[in-house]
Amino acid sequence: MARAVGSARIVTTEERRRPTISAMSPVNTDGMAATLRSEGHRVTRPRRAVWSALQEAQDHLTAEELVRLVQRREPGVNIASVYRALALFAELDMVRESRMVGEESSRWELAHPDEHFHLVCDGCGRIDHHIGSLVQGVRDHLADGHEFEPRSVELIVTGRCGTCTS
Repeated sequence: MARAVGSARIVTTEERRRPTISAMSPVNTDGMAATLRSEGHRVTRPRRAVWSALQEAQDHLTAEELVRLVQRREPGVNIASVYRALALFAELDMVRESRMVGEESSRWELAHPDEHFHLVCDGCGRIDHHIGSLVQGVRDHLADGHEFEPRSVELIVTGRCGTCTS
């Protein structure tokens, strides 16, 4: 269950496990297939496997973690196929790639609206989404004060989660 903090809300681990619904991201395999076909791409076994692994994990995965999950289900899918699927899904705005502070590898998740941003715990490494109006404030500031229209906004806040500060 989400809890309010000021005018924003913190997304809890339980809530984070539910599918993220975005106007740009199909939330099921049928939606993924329809999106690929509408953009002129084939629905391949590796693409289905990568999509299913991202859906089931409902987490921020490195490509290496994703490869392990995919290969448990589909041993014939190689690492190159996983990377190609991720690149295509990112191009179609179906997934998001995030670079967390202090990490060499990117993390991948199903696409979500920009008003979600990441809270990364320095202690346990937990990553939660925070939902509020701050991202829109950044967009407005850039548009009004800098004549710049952002295509996407990726905010990452590091610190300590409630468990690690207790």
